[in-house]
Formats: sequence, structure tokens, C-alpha cells
Amino acid sequence: MTADDLRELRRDLHKHPEPAWREFYTTARIVDELETRDLDALYVGPEVLADGDRVGVPDEEELDEWMERAEAAGARTDVLDRLEGGYTGAVAVVERGDGPTVALRVDIDALPITESSAEDHYPASEGFRSGNEGYMHACGHDAHTTIGIGVLDAILESDFSGTLKVCFQPGEERIVGGEPMAKSGHLDDVDYLLAVHVGLDHPSGEIVAGIDGFLAVSQFEAAFVGESAHAGARPEEGDNAMQAAATAVENLYGISRHGDGATRVNVGVIEGGTASNIVAERVGIEGEVRGETTELMEYMYGKARRVLRSAAEMHGCETEIHTAGQAPSARSDDELRAVVADVARGTDGVTSILETDHLGGSEDATYLMRRVQENDGKAAYVGVGTDHPGGHHTGTFDVDEADIGLGVEVLSTAIVEIGKRRP
Repeated sequence: MTADDLRELRRDLHKHPEPAWREFYTTARIVDELETRDLDALYVGPEVLADGDRVGVPDEEELDEWMERAEAAGARTDVLDRLEGGYTGAVAVVERGDGPTVALRVDIDALPITESSAEDHYPASEGFRSGNEGYMHACGHDAHTTIGIGVLDAILESDFSGTLKVCFQPGEERIVGGEPMAKSGHLDDVDYLLAVHVGLDHPSGEIVAGIDGFLAVSQFEAAFVGESAHAGARPEEGDNAMQAAATAVENLYGISRHGDGATRVNVGVIEGGTASNIVAERVGIEGEVRGETTELMEYMYGKARRVLRSAAEMHGCETEIHTAGQAPSARSDDELRAVVADVARGTDGVTSILETDHLGGSEDATYLMRRVQENDGKAAYVGVGTDHPGGHHTGTFDVDEADIGLGVEVLSTAIVEIGKRRP
């Protein structure tokens, strides 16, 4: 693809952002591109996800709504039929003789954020602002998907020796897509895995050869169920779910930190109650805990569940706790980090190189990384800097589109170099 082609693809994806398990237009658009390439295999939807390992799947009515929206936007019905039930994503395979099996993972989903319509917001002024109001590519996954297609094209035109798998993974933002893709079997023969992310507060021209510092994360949903009553006349007859939720929120932030490393806790959503004069019967909260290691995350999650149950009991309520998404910690391997750094040094447009950096956040690419590493392979998470006017997960986020081509060049050249190795 030319630079213009890459830009147009990215803009088309940016106009059609879709959240986890609803990436119908996105997957169909990916398939449209991939079917024109000389691939040895193309797996779509349920073929790229392990059975029984999906969480956070919307109900049928919501899935149908997003399916209809994708069809109205031009997605092919024959592809949409293959994605029924919210089975989104794809894996493209290129086989080019003897050599290692290399995988590139890119994520494809968007966020529930309303995109800026201000005149100085480039997608708005240039006519490719989100057409799905309330949703936005506010983390660069439209650029990641485009990079995946660009790398595939570059490898097809190269002297790469081995097998390449490009994994277009759904559901990263909800931390729900990595595990079923990791368990699908497509990663089991992979010798080397690269994952990529743009930005992360690194400027255009900067490459991070192998990011570390992933915080393991568990996202949870908790519902407190009590008994309603008249708040003025008979408050004592109620079991106040709002009090239970409030107690839980306060005590979650009071969980003791751990001496072995960094831990985090946050409650991001509280919903419930019906009126100021009614003792609330049902209140839900959504939150998360994180840890510098998987073990520290599990420590935090155990404490959090205890807090939630105790808060419910204190106020005479029942509680239902569900894990909404989860991802372990992971580290990039020095061997792959060195390959990416060496390639970056010889790439025009790269102005600075960091051997590593700490993400300070979480990513379910860690499931894929650990799957490969557990099978004696190597993995690295590569950062491609880009100047972005708004922070990640904000309504003004954007990417410098010139950095898409730089990411394609660094990653594809690294994959060619990896192809010269023997696992």
C-alpha cells in the first residue's frame, strides 16, 4: 500500500469505531483488504477465538444493532454472517518457505468516548470524525489495524523466509479479546511475537524497542441488591443498596498496598437508584484492580472481593460479583528488543530509540506474549511514537498519519531480520 492508501484506510476505520465484540464493520473492512492479497490462509471470526473464553459479550439486541449499523455503512453481508454472535477479528497467514513462525498482533476496537467536533480537531476538520456518535478511536487502534495491513504487504514484497501471522485482535479496551485469541491455537506454533502501540506519550520519530512495566489487571462488576422503602416514612424497612455501594467504594480505596510492588484500584462507574425519596433497591459499580505482577493483581482482587461482600453484608444486601476482563503482566524479551532497536537505527525517520520503557498501564496483548513465551518463544511489545494533540482516551486524541508508514517499515524490516533466525 502507498502512503496515501494507508492514510485512506486509517481514516475509513476512524470513521467507523466499534467497541469490543461489535467490530463488525472493522473486521469486514479488514477482510476486504486481506482477500485481495496472496495469502496462504485467512481465518475470520469464530475461527480465531477459543470456544467458551469470551466475556463481556453484549446481548443479542445490541449485537444486532451494531450489525445493522455495519451493513448500512457498507460491510459485506457474507462477511457479517461469519461474525454472528459478536465473533470478530481475523488472522492472516503468509508462508514463505523454511524459517521461524512470526506473529504480529494489532488490536482493532474503539472506546465509548464522544469525539471532539471542534474545528481544530483534525478528523473533524478533514471529514473523518467518528460516525458512530459516542464511540471513538481514541487510542490509535485504527492506526494499529492499518499498520498490520501495511506490514503484511511489505512482507509479501520482501525476501522474508518463514511464516507470518498477522493477528487482528478484538476487544482490547475491555481486556476481553486477548485471552480467547491466545487460546485459539493460532499462537501455539509461533516462535516470535511482536505487538505494537502508537503514541504512549512518545513523540513522532521515537521507537521503543520493547516495552515492559505492564500492570496486570482485573476489571469487575458488582451489583448490590437490597429492599426498597419510603425514605421519609419507613426508611428502616429498606435494605439500602446505595449505602452498600458507597461503603464498598470507600473501603476499596482503603485496601492496603503491598510491599512487593505497585498496586492500583479504581471505581469508574456507579449506577442505580430511582428517586431521592426511595431507598435504593439495586446499585451497580464497575471498577478494576491492578498490580505490578500477576500475583499482586490477584492479591488486590482477593481483597476487593472481600470488601464488596462485606459491604453488602453490613447493609443487609446481597451482592453479585463478575470479572469483566482480565490480563496478566508480561515482559519483552531482550533478544527481540535488540532486533527492533538495530532495525530502528537504520530506518530513515527514526530520530530516537529507547531500548525499553514502562507502560504504567495494562494490555491484554500480554496473554499472547505469555502464550508464546510459555512455548519457549520470544515476544516484544513495540512502541511507535506519534505526536498526539490530546491524551489517550480523550475526545481530542489523534495520530500523525506519517508515523503509520514508519511503524510499517520498522516492524516489517524487523520481521525480515527475525526470519533469518532459527528458534
